[in-house]
Amino acid sequence: MKRFLILFTLLSCITGISAQPAKRRTTTTATGSQTAKKAAAEKKVDRATLMFPTSAEMPEDVVWRRDIYRQLDLLKDANAPLYYPVEPHGKEQNLFTYLFRLFVSGRINVYRYKLDGNESFEAADKANVKELLEQYRIYYEEENGRITVPESDIPSAMVTRFYIKESSYFDQRSATYKTRVTALCPVLMEGDEFESVDNDGSSATPKPLFWVKYDDVATYLSRLPMMSSNLNNVTNMTADDYFTLNHYEGVIYKTNNMQGRVIPADSTRTREQKRIEQQLKDFEEHIWHASAPQDSLDSVAVAPAAEDPKASRKSRSKSENSSDTRRSKSSAAASKSRGSSAPRVSARRQRR
Repeated sequence: MKRFLILFTLLSCITGISAQPAKRRTTTTATGSQTAKKAAAEKKVDRATLMFPTSAEMPEDVVWRRDIYRQLDLLKDANAPLYYPVEPHGKEQNLFTYLFRLFVSGRINVYRYKLDGNESFEAADKANVKELLEQYRIYYEEENGRITVPESDIPSAMVTRFYIKESSYFDQRSATYKTRVTALCPVLMEGDEFESVDNDGSSATPKPLFWVKYDDVATYLSRLPMMSSNLNNVTNMTADDYFTLNHYEGVIYKTNNMQGRVIPADSTRTREQKRIEQQLKDFEEHIWHASAPQDSLDSVAVAPAAEDPKASRKSRSKSENSSDTRRSKSSAAASKSRGSSAPRVSARRQRR
């Protein structure tokens, strides 16, 4: 009986041990697969970052920063590299087509454009691919849960505007003043004409599509070649170089401020834009070129005279002699007019 109890106990232990690892193996296998996929994705991103390096992110602890929003007209020559070619030609494609493909394929995250126009990169504000395509009536095909958009249905020709958020800041650690793009927003222009959005009576209606964080797409933009000149047709620049070197031209339509105000779209708009541009320019110049006080300028101006007393006395002597000569000639002329009998008087200043 005792042996039977011992064998039963051992058999129960063996059964429990043989059953438990199977479940653990399943869990461990699933967990290991997920970990391997995550590690592979991180390794892929790291490899792309090493192969296509971009500029460092803006530090969070800078001592001065000014955030402004600009509107880029892609039909202008300075911004044309972002718009052409309108239709993909081989490996060449414009900025919107490139970002749109990355978004539909799930390689980047984009965020909803809110009514106030401010960007939010929180997880709750991420845009869903299907919802965004249906919202803007962009045709798509879905097969086995995979969404694709035909090349002819990508509205790249209608995206003639981009909103960008730009941060000008002073980095105290490197003692440098930089201007950096931090967010991009393509704008779909619906209408018969692709005119500006400055309330100029155009029939085109601007429809901002989404915000994308620049640091999330910087590595991809460093792989997008573009032509930077009409005279040189070599694609010797990337989209990341274009934004990093600030080759774009755009007007300011909004700034970050405590009151949350926007620049009014009236006759004072141009004046306000110029005022903000001048503020940024003045701050950059005053960092390195502080104006000297007026008294110090005066002291510097008189310094050479104090250093050379002989030259000072010589110049005073010449001045006095020339003044004496002029007085003598004027006295002689007066004497001649009064008559020859009048004595000739020569007033000479006595030198000390």
